[in-house]
Amino acid sequence: MTDLFTPMSLGALELPHRIVMAPLTRARAVDANVPTPLMVEYYRQRASAALIITEATQVSGQAQGYAWTPGVHTPAQIAGWRAVADAVHGEGGRIFLQMWHTGRVSHPSVQPDGAQPVGPSAVPIPGGKTFVAGDAGQGDWAETPLARALSAEEVRGIVEDFAQAARNAIAAGMDGVEIHGGNGYLIDQFINSNSNHREDQYGGSSENRARFLLEIADAVAEAVGAERVGVRLTPLGRFMGMGDVTPEATYGHIVDALNERNLAYLHLVEPEIIGVVKDDQVDPAWDVMILDLRRRFSGPVILAGGYEHATASKALADGRGDLIAFGRSFIANPDLPERFRQGAALNLPDQPSFFGGTEKGYTDYPALTG
Repeated sequence: MTDLFTPMSLGALELPHRIVMAPLTRARAVDANVPTPLMVEYYRQRASAALIITEATQVSGQAQGYAWTPGVHTPAQIAGWRAVADAVHGEGGRIFLQMWHTGRVSHPSVQPDGAQPVGPSAVPIPGGKTFVAGDAGQGDWAETPLARALSAEEVRGIVEDFAQAARNAIAAGMDGVEIHGGNGYLIDQFINSNSNHREDQYGGSSENRARFLLEIADAVAEAVGAERVGVRLTPLGRFMGMGDVTPEATYGHIVDALNERNLAYLHLVEPEIIGVVKDDQVDPAWDVMILDLRRRFSGPVILAGGYEHATASKALADGRGDLIAFGRSFIANPDLPERFRQGAALNLPDQPSFFGGTEKGYTDYPALTG
């Protein structure tokens, strides 16, 4: 029976177990969005993960939505990520870089020349907020302004930004890349009908709204090889105003198309994270949908979303997924796989230090001794 400690292959990688470190925005790249020595230590400490998926990393200056998040589009940023990859590999680990464009989830304070954020359409985010630099070097939350709709030519330029970012990630020594297609960011904004009101080839039907993601997947796979590419999706997500009139058809089409591309994996985020839970009950459509998407995708499936040791083990035993990504558990427990193996107690995460700060709540969590 498959469990958390059953080895498996993923692309060209051999994984010793199935405990993945989920992508976690921590806002520690305070100087020109360059990964820092503190970030090198943070990832090195967690190299026992079967696979580390880095925090979301912007593919261009325009792609940034939050203060102090790293990029992978300048020489200094590439060099910073190379130090991270070298440290993880030095501990025997494996690491993919997650690439994003935040789209309308942004603010002029983090945009080049204070520009207006962009999106598929000029549609506001209900109650949208993003993390910006506040007074005295502290972070703060600010309302997201109305975005400007991208032209079709600009959309094609962003596709190339993703391809170049993937090349940069591999040049930095990463084992692969993950395309962030969920959580209300730009790709997700194109996918969902709530945020995509376009009337060109990137809007309207499910197939058209999926076009941007699939063009990115093709460009990235051509740039670095399909076996080095994963995609993260948040079907039925509600975060940042998401919602779709035909989610089953939309995501069925997307997963069928991704399956044809022989990618390294599909990464699906469960309801506890993406807002499908209401009054402590999961939308019943979710279980139907995830089983359908699992059936449609023949490659490895990573699941994320509030898992603990017992629930993760059950999900694998039930065949719901092939690997489980842990977020907050990995924040507070750099040696999470060993703690699970021993049945040891877990450290609790320090939530005030999640976004921005120093080593407190970042690299100072104790590991097991002896």
